[in-house]
Amino acid sequence: MRYLPHTDEDVRSMLETIGVDDLDDLFSTIPEGCRLKEALNLPEPLSEWELNDHMDSLAGGMAAGPGYKTFIGAGRYEHFIPASVSYLLGRSEFVTSYTPYQPEMSQGTLQAIYEYQTLAARLLGMEVATASHYDGATALAESLLMAVRVTGRRRVAVSRLVHPLYRQTVQTYFEPTGYEVVELPYLPDGTTDLGGLEQIEDLAGVAIQSPNFIGCIEDLQKAGEQIHKTGALFIPCFTEVLAYGLLKSPGSQGADIACGEGQSLGIPLSYGGPGLGMIASSKTHMRKLPGRLVGQTKDLEGRRGFVLTLATREQHIRREKATSNICTNNSLCALAAAMYMASLGKTGIRELADLNHDKAEYLKARLKEAGFTIPFERPTFNEFVVEFPKGFARTYERLLTQKMIPGLALKPFYQEFSEHYLLCVTETKSREAMDAFVREVAS
Repeated sequence: MRYLPHTDEDVRSMLETIGVDDLDDLFSTIPEGCRLKEALNLPEPLSEWELNDHMDSLAGGMAAGPGYKTFIGAGRYEHFIPASVSYLLGRSEFVTSYTPYQPEMSQGTLQAIYEYQTLAARLLGMEVATASHYDGATALAESLLMAVRVTGRRRVAVSRLVHPLYRQTVQTYFEPTGYEVVELPYLPDGTTDLGGLEQIEDLAGVAIQSPNFIGCIEDLQKAGEQIHKTGALFIPCFTEVLAYGLLKSPGSQGADIACGEGQSLGIPLSYGGPGLGMIASSKTHMRKLPGRLVGQTKDLEGRRGFVLTLATREQHIRREKATSNICTNNSLCALAAAMYMASLGKTGIRELADLNHDKAEYLKARLKEAGFTIPFERPTFNEFVVEFPKGFARTYERLLTQKMIPGLALKPFYQEFSEHYLLCVTETKSREAMDAFVREVAS
């Protein structure tokens, strides 16, 4: 173990001051089996040019657009981003922004985040939205914990058609709490089975994804009515927020809390991250929201100003009373989303959503014509499942060599879907690219 350079006398003095005999005593809280005893196995340092070559070689082994035609979404979606968003986001006052604790120094950042909250609330049809979270998975976990705080109950239910990695994150959050997570099955039509809700006691909240992980659009209004009969909170979640440019918003369907991923709002894929966790709710539950809220107020001279408000983070109050520890890294993503939504506007978002839906329907129809099975007849947005013939894995590998990625295999997540693949189409795919894809898949 290496330490900052000090004389032996300095080290002894510091140890004496803090009341320990040896530097290793500082790590006594870490179990012995978790401590690294040998030196780190790191390669020799590289020059700047050698490092660039190494990074280029790593990048060359990855399938990325525009070189590859990627028909895969599953929580991360390829969308065109207006140049205005990239330019504005690169301004130094945004890139270097930190949590705006001092409002007199941070009015620009605070106003930008306030605008994000306003636009996010409008898109989701809710009364109030938070100043963003880490990603969709953590937003869902935070929302379910919020339901526990609101209701005082100890059990939550999550549809099996919620993104599998989101469900893993929920389990991680809930495991040390003593609260229980119940998984809801799905029906043959590709939607969530809510038939057993009445038998689940002490139910705080129910999470349903729409469009769900296999692309099907759930009947949120009907689901909300069933959930509310149990006294639980209704929590629709999403991985593709642009769907609500076309579909009815969660708020209009009776949602108590809406949450999910906002990456599609102007945030590039970037090897899977960063993301933008979105949470919105009714004003009734505003004080139970995790993370930060920016509010509008007036100063002593009557001028409009913006401040952090109702910020029950552990940096501000006692840890046991905090709702969350949402920090800084996501504020730039929220600003990107605000710029994106403002650039497109209400009409633009609707037109973009229509385009995503229509392109996906075109590819779905072409695959049907080619003889492939679409197992779920429920309406979809820009993702859908295709059942390919047995042995499709070989075709999949062949298409990779032709720089096409033909969807996500579902078997690793759902063993019953042995030859099923989840395909996604956004506005980035031309008709020519989709026609070429169908020809190659069918050959």
